[in-house]
Amino acid sequence: MLEIENLEVSYGSIKALHGVSLKVPQGSIVTLIGANGAGKSTTLRAISGLIKARGGSVKYDGEDVTNLPAHKIVAKGLCHVPEGRMVFANLTVEENLRMGAYLRNDKAGIAEDMEFSFQMFPRLKERIHQAAGTMSGGEQQMLAIARSIMSKPRCLMLDEPSLGIAPMLVRSIFEQIVAINKERGITILLVEQNANLALAISQHGYVLETGKILLADSSEALRKNPQVREAYLGG
Repeated sequence: MLEIENLEVSYGSIKALHGVSLKVPQGSIVTLIGANGAGKSTTLRAISGLIKARGGSVKYDGEDVTNLPAHKIVAKGLCHVPEGRMVFANLTVEENLRMGAYLRNDKAGIAEDMEFSFQMFPRLKERIHQAAGTMSGGEQQMLAIARSIMSKPRCLMLDEPSLGIAPMLVRSIFEQIVAINKERGITILLVEQNANLALAISQHGYVLETGKILLADSSEALRKNPQVREAYLGG
């Protein structure tokens, strides 16, 4: 569903990505792990059109979408939940969810997806009229994921969903990521610092190091790889 070939990105004279290539098969969960500054978020931002690629290509569902404007990429069903959640702080939970559906006009479908969001994250229903900026980090992450579902994605990119969240909420959020994949058939590319958890729920994995793909294998093989265990899984 998603095929990245030789992706290159620079910030001024500094090269951030040096020919990154990866594939995300339809219906799968693929995880991208690496240290801080390895280029994980940059990879997602280039795929979703938030920053320009200097070289290489991004193919989504067989179509070249390299450097398309971000709103056009969302309209094609490729959605990006950014690091740091980026909820609309002054809007309520319900208003945030409706913002996720801004490209849609199917009222029945929007109502159905909102109900699905509340089934996934009951806490959001409890806070439906609450300003998003007053919620906890974990609740905001739930809202960011639910808001992305409202855009009716076929492929979802999640950037650090566990960042700054209480451990008991992290497991709940990851369970729902698996449910979104299984129940909705949504393909997922997951960037995550909690490598153990990310590899546990995915089928394939890539290790990114200083803007280059260092390793690519099944998630199970990466979990057993001594190099990965030492660097990312605490030995």
